Amino acid sequence: MERLTKKNILITGASKGLGRAITLSFARENPSGLAILARHGDLLEKLKNEIREIAPSVRVITIEADVGMPRDIERAAATTLDAFRGRLDVLINNASAIGPSPMPYLLDYPLADFQEVLNTNLIGPFFMIRSLLPSMIEMGGSIINVTSDAGKTGYPGWGAYGISKFGLEGLSQTWAAELENTAVRVNLVDPGAMNTAMHRAAEPDVNPNEWIDPAMVTGVFIFLASDQSAGITGKRFEAQENWQETIKPTLYG
Repeated sequence: MERLTKKNILITGASKGLGRAITLSFARENPSGLAILARHGDLLEKLKNEIREIAPSVRVITIEADVGMPRDIERAAATTLDAFRGRLDVLINNASAIGPSPMPYLLDYPLADFQEVLNTNLIGPFFMIRSLLPSMIEMGGSIINVTSDAGKTGYPGWGAYGISKFGLEGLSQTWAAELENTAVRVNLVDPGAMNTAMHRAAEPDVNPNEWIDPAMVTGVFIFLASDQSAGITGKRFEAQENWQETIKPTLYG
């Protein structure tokens, strides 16, 4: 069953890791349009070609941009809405920065790096949502913000990354509360430990074979992007846990 037909979708941080896995999974659901955003244009073009092999009818636009830069966000939002004739149904704020590797303790954290991580992981999603929300409110839609276990528990050495995810959780809850009388829903997904380049950089001493492939956690993103999740907002989903339990009270009363 294709659950995303007729939907226009924007995914940030799409070229690698979890973003790439989400993009390819969404392509298999045959949406109307996919806007894929990342800093590396060459990787976006490669991904675009993969999407065409999976779903030739899907309209794909690539946006080379840095979500830590407000001007890039303004351009990305305008490009997306122009390509999709003003209609965006799904926004996935996936792009993240991990900061210095190995990650220093806060006492030694370089201020410029700290600011860069917060700009990408927290200010970027805030501004991306604000830039696209007026068009989404008219038709309704789904906003999915990617969080982390480090966004609910403070771990030594996770510094700016963890703090930014704490902020993203608060941002998501606030957006969900402020939009509860609209048809726009805002939810969080914690994908858990995955074998990605960013995670390997964050924990270089851990065997990455202990972590799962990001393609294994995309089901919850498809659910939240689809009309199956209508009415579900302000929730936090843990993709590697039994996330279906989170939705039972809403779906079945």
